[in-house]
Amino acid sequence: MKKRRHLTASEASSELNISLSTLYSYVSRGLIRSEESAGNKRDRLYHGEDIERLKARKEARKNPGWEAKRALHAGEPVLESAITLITDDCVFYRGHDALMLATTESIERVAALIWTGNLELPVLTHPDVFPGHRKALGQLDHLKPIERFQTLLPVAAAEDLAAYDLRPEAVVKTGMRILRFLTAVAVGEYPDKGIAQTLQKAWATDFEDAVDLINTTLILYADHELNTSTFAARCAASAGATPYGAVCAGLATLQGYKHGAASERTEALFREAEAIGDVEQMIVQRLRRGEKISGFGHAVYRDVDPRAKLLLEQIGARFPQAKDLTLAHEIIDMTHRLTSVRYNIDLALTTLVRVLDMSDGSAMALFALGRIAGWIGHAIEQYEADLLIRPRAKYVGPQPVI
Repeated sequence: MKKRRHLTASEASSELNISLSTLYSYVSRGLIRSEESAGNKRDRLYHGEDIERLKARKEARKNPGWEAKRALHAGEPVLESAITLITDDCVFYRGHDALMLATTESIERVAALIWTGNLELPVLTHPDVFPGHRKALGQLDHLKPIERFQTLLPVAAAEDLAAYDLRPEAVVKTGMRILRFLTAVAVGEYPDKGIAQTLQKAWATDFEDAVDLINTTLILYADHELNTSTFAARCAASAGATPYGAVCAGLATLQGYKHGAASERTEALFREAEAIGDVEQMIVQRLRRGEKISGFGHAVYRDVDPRAKLLLEQIGARFPQAKDLTLAHEIIDMTHRLTSVRYNIDLALTTLVRVLDMSDGSAMALFALGRIAGWIGHAIEQYEADLLIRPRAKYVGPQPVI
């Protein structure tokens, strides 16, 4: 059956092959969410995602191989981490409400929290790496920031011999050097007055009051548990790669169109809406072609991405009359009306970049600069675990000829 957002009681019990009384028991235990039907308040509707999750658990108990497959592809836990907790309506870094941190703290202090468990900034004992970055940037100005990151980070790694010290306190300092260096690669200047301020000065010159928005964005992207790029960074760290190597692994993965580069597809969605001049027509055309609506849907959240909700609210509070904000809400309203998917942080990030008239490639660069905090934090956990991540493959090829 095609996945639906809500099911009736008879449909839900049929899907799970259980009685109605068992269904009601699941609801009372919090395993399945229900809500009143708009047509008849005495009837209740049951969340399809909860039904699917329970079906998957049943299948996993019958087939252990299915459980491993689901862990890799459907978001089931595979590693322990003390960094980030994700709930339906919030994200927590080290037990702190990340949405609150995003409006009260700096990205530097939040990075320190992720790395050490407290908000105190590390004292750097080594100078900023690769001081010749400006000369190198002159030959790379045709590349997008994320491409410059990937080009120059290995050069900086060769200069920073202290990065081979993998003790937690040393990695914290290396992480801050990496974060400062890539900010310099992004805009040409080291962040003497703070990362968000440096980015605003270079990318949103006409919007001096946008520093807080940029800082909020960086913090909201700082970590998101075991997403693809973070898992890649942990794998690199598990092999003993330096923090530079872990970040390089994260950057390579982030550039994939199913991950960080999804922001580019969301930007294309906005441009298409502008070109057609009719949001409803644009969304319907995409649905007819069987295309996903970029900026909507998430592997973890059942409803609206809470990070996206906060960022759009912050943009609206600062720039309530911005035409790109209006366009974003039109896209959201129409997509929510026509589909069951809800908007995610890619849509909010695209809105921010357009409202601030930031340069091409700045969306993914903001994603990367924020996420470095998480990659370094996970690298520290992996160094301390001192375990190589080495899963086995289930062989499904031809049998050997004997």
